[in-house]
Amino acid sequence: MIGLAADFYRLRVVRVDETDEPDLDWRDDILWRDPPEQVVGETLSFRVEAVEVDDETAAVPLAEFADSATAHEALADAEVDLATLTKSQFEERYFPA
Repeated sequence: MIGLAADFYRLRVVRVDETDEPDLDWRDDILWRDPPEQVVGETLSFRVEAVEVDDETAAVPLAEFADSATAHEALADAEVDLATLTKSQFEERYFPA
């Protein structure tokens, strides 16, 4: 297919938490509350992914980072390419062979 990459993909940052700790902290007086902030370690990372517009389940990881700020910077750079490159140019640049 021919067209701008933005017609076929969107980008997102996904928080990847590989710890066994619960995502929610249950209490009797409230339904749930956010768990305490974790220290970024080997089990927590942030992944930039390209997601097909027509299929939310089809995601291609572009890069993985140790902190959110760096991941969002990479996302901003990739969004510029997403808006200017064709689909095939974007895939050549970002998708693994």
